[in-house]
Amino acid sequence: MTSRPAPSAAPGPRGDGDQPVPGVRLGLPATGSGSVPGWGRRVAGLAVDWALATLIGRAFLQDALGAQFAPLVVFLLMHVLLVSTIGMTIGHAVAGTAVRRLDRPAPVGPARGLLRGVLVVLVIPAVVWDADRRGLHDKAAGTVVVRR
Repeated sequence: MTSRPAPSAAPGPRGDGDQPVPGVRLGLPATGSGSVPGWGRRVAGLAVDWALATLIGRAFLQDALGAQFAPLVVFLLMHVLLVSTIGMTIGHAVAGTAVRRLDRPAPVGPARGLLRGVLVVLVIPAVVWDADRRGLHDKAAGTVVVRR
């Protein structure tokens, strides 16, 4: 008598280690445009955004806000304005990703963009994520990061 592994409760394609492919449970494709990107793209986008925010903040706001807070304020403003309106920051664009709503194909909007941006700046919500690679900031805002 041979034993078989128990079937998984999660539908869709399987990834490495017999885990579901991130995003498939959310109705997103397993690969290509609209799928959940890997960590490399996400970290690259974040690095680009932080570098730009640091350059802009230190060039224009350092005297008013201080060297440690100027980049953070610029990062938050960039994030809220750009994600709310066009669905991506400059870093997202460079990394080939975008932020989209899960409930319908529409712009993220100012309320969701502000909530998501504030939670990203707080860091902890952004580094606590689920199997679909959605951080607490995305869950709270009803958004997901996808490949373009």
